Amino acid sequence: MKLLIADDELPLVNFLARGLTAEGYQCQSITQLHQLCSTARLCQPDVIVLDRLFVDEDSLTVLPQLRRDAPQAKIILLSALHEVSDRIAGLKSGADDYLAKPFDFDELLVRIEVLLRRNTAAPPTQQTALHLGHINLDLNSHQAWSGEQLLSLTKIEFDLLKLFLENEGVVFSRERILNRVWGTQADPQTNIVDVYISRLRQKIMCPGSAGCIQTLRGTGYRFSLCLTDQYLK
Repeated sequence: MKLLIADDELPLVNFLARGLTAEGYQCQSITQLHQLCSTARLCQPDVIVLDRLFVDEDSLTVLPQLRRDAPQAKIILLSALHEVSDRIAGLKSGADDYLAKPFDFDELLVRIEVLLRRNTAAPPTQQTALHLGHINLDLNSHQAWSGEQLLSLTKIEFDLLKLFLENEGVVFSRERILNRVWGTQADPQTNIVDVYISRLRQKIMCPGSAGCIQTLRGTGYRFSLCLTDQYLK
């Protein structure tokens, strides 16, 4: 599926492009509103992620032309304008969805999937504990065990482990981990995710038990049950 990302905030554009590419989408990006219609006409995207305001320009003014240039594209408006009247104006002008900034990367992913597939998933059941392999998490006390050993985890390490256990077998890109665990949409220009993965691996190792954090080169990480605590290089 092809996505067109249009926003005048270059750090956000880069983050979204990297994250959505890691999720399997073909992404093209622009930062100038005057490039929007011609780019959409050429690449014919399936979904356009479009900022509402470009400096002092309102993208609502070009939506009619955009609809003519890319008639099959679904449009998600991103905006710091939160009022109901602003959302109504965006939807009436031709947008298919409206997402207020700041937003969660996972929510954007779901909205894209909904527009593409017209299918929603049931909300997850609230849990107080997680168990997978030799790892046990108590979500109320924020305590974690590897086998019988109580682990000494920082909040970030606990949240990272919780993310993996809630999504066993799911591959998470570095960008998605940053958004889910650190709550950021900016690229920190460091290997902070890799550092925390390495630290967490050392803490949860339990010889002879099942469960490990695997590295998938060029893609990201996943927690998966395995025969030994060896992870993919």
